[in-house]
Amino acid sequence: MSDAKPSAASRHHLGGTRALGFAVLSVSDTHTEQDDPSGHLARDLVANAGHTVVHYALVANSIADVREKLEPWLADPKVEAAVTVGGTGVSSRDLTVLALEAMGGRKVEGFGEIYRSLSFGEVGPLALISRAALFVIAGKPVFALPGSERAVRTAVEKLILPVSIHLVEELER
Repeated sequence: MSDAKPSAASRHHLGGTRALGFAVLSVSDTHTEQDDPSGHLARDLVANAGHTVVHYALVANSIADVREKLEPWLADPKVEAAVTVGGTGVSSRDLTVLALEAMGGRKVEGFGEIYRSLSFGEVGPLALISRAALFVIAGKPVFALPGSERAVRTAVEKLILPVSIHLVEELER
């Protein structure tokens, strides 16, 4: 996959310079909000790109906890997109994807596949066990990312930031 940037003529397809409101939800049984390097990285990358982090929290690997935190955030008009960090593996404790499906999330094919392709170049065959995904819930994109800092950096920098404005604008149509 090329690291080429889109041409000036095609930039309008990726959206303008509009600042979006993001929610960042970390899902972990081992970290706290104070000790959450991947969640903090996601917040920093989003903010450094000129967007606003409207909400941030860390919850346990629990379908109920994810829903309880994310549902009101997605109802907040200031939140235009959300990123979850963690809970996308294959263990019995990795419940983020199930929580997003339980919230009525409509899976958008492509994001997970491209993420795993990028990740394969970084970690090899271990990329296959990631369930990174993009869902549309309440008319808003919700990106489900693995919990490692490397995974967050790859997904946010190479996929989420370049497409988020256009994606939000498409969902608002």
